[in-house]
Amino acid sequence: MGTDVGYQRLVEKLEEAMAESIQEKLNNYKTAPFDARFPNQNQTRNCWQNYLDFHRCEKTLTAKGHDTAVCEWYHRVYKSLCPTAWVSQWDEQREQGTFPGKI
Repeated sequence: MGTDVGYQRLVEKLEEAMAESIQEKLNNYKTAPFDARFPNQNQTRNCWQNYLDFHRCEKTLTAKGHDTAVCEWYHRVYKSLCPTAWVSQWDEQREQGTFPGKI
């Protein structure tokens, strides 16, 4: 009987911990906010612009010797909006020097 009570308490504690963990993840999840420059449902241009803005910001601040942490906003937005396949392709193109955007 004592074992069943101990087991039940353990299960309750695990369920509470899991619920708190899930709730914490939901509370911390952030996605791209509304941007008036891109009012339509199709967010392709928003994705592209934030990808460019991130790399421009990073390039400029690195050249000036400043901390690039302020560029993190653009990174979070494009990571939220852009399909990973696009980002991978753009990263490869940047490495090869064939990226079509102006950074």
